[in-house]
Amino acid sequence: MKMAKVLVCVFIAISLLACTTSAERKREKDKAAQAASAYTQLGIEYLREGNYELSLAKLQKAIEIDPDFSLAHGSIAILYEKVGDDKLAEKHYRKALSLNPDDAGGHNNYGQFLCFQGRYEDASKEFMMAAKNPFYATPAVPITNAGLCAKRIPDMPLAEQYFRQALQLDEQFAPALLQMALFKFEQGAFLSARAYLQRFQEVAKHSPDSLWLAVRTEFALKDESTSGYYAVMLKENFPKSEQAMLLLEWENERRSGR
Repeated sequence: MKMAKVLVCVFIAISLLACTTSAERKREKDKAAQAASAYTQLGIEYLREGNYELSLAKLQKAIEIDPDFSLAHGSIAILYEKVGDDKLAEKHYRKALSLNPDDAGGHNNYGQFLCFQGRYEDASKEFMMAAKNPFYATPAVPITNAGLCAKRIPDMPLAEQYFRQALQLDEQFAPALLQMALFKFEQGAFLSARAYLQRFQEVAKHSPDSLWLAVRTEFALKDESTSGYYAVMLKENFPKSEQAMLLLEWENERRSGR
């Protein structure tokens, strides 16, 4: 009987020790996860500011603390892509998605990377995986990116199909509206181009691209007053932009009668 009591006491002691050890491991794991998250957020902020050296240091520290933190891998992948290290960028994109395969934003980012690599079919698959995620709040983003990627092939009918699909998902999605305006302008459907530009203006601020397109669209519709209005906006708001330079060249050619 005494032996049985001793065995019970030993069992209880071992159980308590196991519980204590397990709790300590969990606390250590949680602590590491918090530290990795903090370093990752710092790395992301430095990345946004263009301070790649500090961003790299923080993201590397995050991965060192928690090698399975998918956001750190996805963020450092973007950094490596920006500095032109495509091999490491792909390695970390793939690692991030292996750790979190349901990360729609990660699939979208990887799709953009693959598109710039000229791997259009693989890119399209990533964009579609992102768009089909039922918990992704902005599926129009990867669909529009798929359209932009199709333009690089170039496959214009496929690109237009994607942009229309994006607008079916979100009729106010500005990037898709601008792309459709550009398509219609290039097709010579200037009234449709104007209509898409008007819809764009209702939901977004003008960019150098949208103003330059508006200048040419209104000129094609023989509304030189409105065309001139957009030209002034482009020069005043984005004087150093490539589109402003194109506008000046275009105006000089018109003056010289070419």
